[in-house]
Amino acid sequence: MRSISIALTAVAATTALAQPHVHKHRRFHEHHEHNLAERDVTKTAWTPGPTAYVYMLNGKELTAEEVCEGLEDHELQFVDGQDPGVCSKTASSSEWEEWTSTTSAAPSSSTTTTSSAPAVSSASAAEFYPTPSSPAWSSPSESSTSSAPPQSSSGSSSGPSYGGGSGVNSAFPDGELDCGTFPSQYGAISLSYLGLGGWSGLQAVTIAGGFVNHIVTGVSGETCTEGMMCSYACPPGYQKSQWPSTQGSTGQSVGGLQCTGGKLHLTNPGLSSNLCIPGVGGVQATNDAGSVVSICRTDYPGTESETIPVELQPGETEQLTVPDAGSYYQWQGASTSAQYYLNPIGTPASVGCQWGSPGGNVGNYAPINFGVGAKGGVTWLSIFQNAPTTSASYQGTVELKGNLSGTCKYSNGQYCGATGCNSQGCTVSVISGTATYEISN
Repeated sequence: MRSISIALTAVAATTALAQPHVHKHRRFHEHHEHNLAERDVTKTAWTPGPTAYVYMLNGKELTAEEVCEGLEDHELQFVDGQDPGVCSKTASSSEWEEWTSTTSAAPSSSTTTTSSAPAVSSASAAEFYPTPSSPAWSSPSESSTSSAPPQSSSGSSSGPSYGGGSGVNSAFPDGELDCGTFPSQYGAISLSYLGLGGWSGLQAVTIAGGFVNHIVTGVSGETCTEGMMCSYACPPGYQKSQWPSTQGSTGQSVGGLQCTGGKLHLTNPGLSSNLCIPGVGGVQATNDAGSVVSICRTDYPGTESETIPVELQPGETEQLTVPDAGSYYQWQGASTSAQYYLNPIGTPASVGCQWGSPGGNVGNYAPINFGVGAKGGVTWLSIFQNAPTTSASYQGTVELKGNLSGTCKYSNGQYCGATGCNSQGCTVSVISGTATYEISN
């Protein structure tokens, strides 16, 4: 397949291209020198037709959907009239949404950009957005009368490999707790398996000119100390509420509480004084397999590592948190969604919800991703291959169940929707009620 680069220009210098359907993770964070190497960043984008067109605006690559949206809003135009007819080739967004994501690959110092052209019925690798029109689900804050987090629908003698999360509806005492105190009594889940004092990620930041221009990511053995952003996990159905308005100068994300003057401080009190807030709701995962299943969300905004756990014992069902694009984190003015990694059956969260190694099929090398998000009154759900990070097949079956816009199922290396099967992925929207990711052998 040949690749052709086509330049665009903004119609007005003061007009920014809207990016409502796309968020690309950035991983330009610096790690301490005892980390072996910088992690590779691979951006996967869908481009239609037999020729792969790469659309560039001021040196940045845009997706076909971004281009069409900019053209339709009269915010973009092709330089020298080079329009290859991209907008006549894109699939209808009423049937599915394109998903674009940056996933971590093998350790490397290089950055690689690849393009692929899946069938029209598929959705490329990704991330999502917004709310069901008439959900039959109540948010955790509505359904809970105590400070306890939402509970699993099936009791199990084998608990998850993480703990905490009490007081999820309690306001955080801003500036009172020592930085060495993990706030497990205010909804945060302690992830001891990461070796970060319970935190889901640590970032030592340097701020200049209104931007974070230098980030050093903490590694196992460290904990929250002066000058750090200290990120945390929340119970299933909840997501962290804290991130600073000051973000990375080149697109890196920063999130969590800030350690200043030896105390933990809120960084986004305008959103909530609680550390954990409920998502839109209406999406859950159930384990119909014969062993433990771990689904790991990207810690975003933050280190962007897949450290936020949902661990399911056989027969258990838990919520997956659905961020609302209208009120949750905005990346450079664009709404964002949640990306989850589905680890092989039998993998506990303590193994799967952290960086993996090539060939291990866990962590960032897990074979399958879920895209979950809500925007404009619609909840979008996806199952897709964790490509190009890995081509490994998932040894099990995953199917989306509920009152959905179509079908979406993975089995034997194929992602099947209403219009057929492919090796890339499938996407549906929720019409009403609760949607379930059903995972089985």
